[in-house]
Amino acid sequence: MLKELNVPPSSQVLVFSKTSFQRERITPKTPRALYFNDDVYVGFCLRGDVLEFSAVDTQLGTAFYTLDQSPDDRPQFDRHKDTCLSCHASGATGGAPGHLVRSVFTDRHGMPILNAGTFRTDHTSPLSERWGGWYVTGTHGKQTHMGNWLVENKRDPAAEGNAAGQNVTELKARFTVANYLTPHSDIVALLVFEHQTQAHNRIAQALIGTKQALHFEAALNKDLKEPADKRWDSTKRRIESAGDQLAQCLLFSGEAKLDGPVSGTSAFAKEFAARGPFDKRGRSLRAFDLNTRLFKYPCSYLVYSNGFAALPAEVKNHTLKRIHDVLTGKDTSAAYAHLTAADRTAVLEILRETLPDLPDYWKK
Repeated sequence: MLKELNVPPSSQVLVFSKTSFQRERITPKTPRALYFNDDVYVGFCLRGDVLEFSAVDTQLGTAFYTLDQSPDDRPQFDRHKDTCLSCHASGATGGAPGHLVRSVFTDRHGMPILNAGTFRTDHTSPLSERWGGWYVTGTHGKQTHMGNWLVENKRDPAAEGNAAGQNVTELKARFTVANYLTPHSDIVALLVFEHQTQAHNRIAQALIGTKQALHFEAALNKDLKEPADKRWDSTKRRIESAGDQLAQCLLFSGEAKLDGPVSGTSAFAKEFAARGPFDKRGRSLRAFDLNTRLFKYPCSYLVYSNGFAALPAEVKNHTLKRIHDVLTGKDTSAAYAHLTAADRTAVLEILRETLPDLPDYWKK
């Protein structure tokens, strides 16, 4: 299945907290495996009833499916419109169908200790709040995270600490790794996963928000007998706000800094970086930094994605204009203070050569 969907096994990340659809199948001994590429996520539970899928949908933002694991001559994907969306289309995802990555204090049975606090994580989250209830393989120096931790002191997990969960490079002592496609839950894959899910959410929010704004505007124009193409200031503000939030996400505004080198244990980083596209100087938005930040060139590779390409022109054009203003130094607002002059120039040059169908003003 992964081969057919072009999803690399090296993207495997493992979660052992009971915080998802097939929670009864998930324990620290039988973690749920997630795999992903730029457009698709696949969830697998050992002895699970179904495989779980989410995919970019250029009309809806994100769509959710399952595939029954019972033997069948004609396997069929089942689209989920209710069960998944109760969590995955809520305030936590900005009101649009999207993804949730949670970090929770988790006991030895996989139960989240909710009274100890939880975190929704993305690329702005400090490492110290990430990966509770997840396995993490890789090295990260003195930086700490919540991964690989089976909490014993439920009343005060912080007092217990997670020293044994840091810089773990193999998991075979924790569960039967042979039951999974790889023995890894790679830290670099996790970092990319958290960025990507948030960026997909922002793309979905821009899509749905723009469609809603245009729909309401069309109804208002009809009711007030205004010209069909009249553009209201409120519509413009809603679309621009969605585009600005998307631009900030794509340019890694607010990204949590790394305090030292991070290295994974699988082939994920090498395979991911090799996918390009590359400019004439061999530069790519997929090139990693992994010393002070995730990527060497701080602009998301999801600008090449189907979801971004298919956005309504109104919000896509505004997002591209905002990104261009930032990269050319016209926008020097605090949201982009993390970008150096060298960063802006490099990203601008890379996008000019590798992103198709840019407006003419990008080429000047």
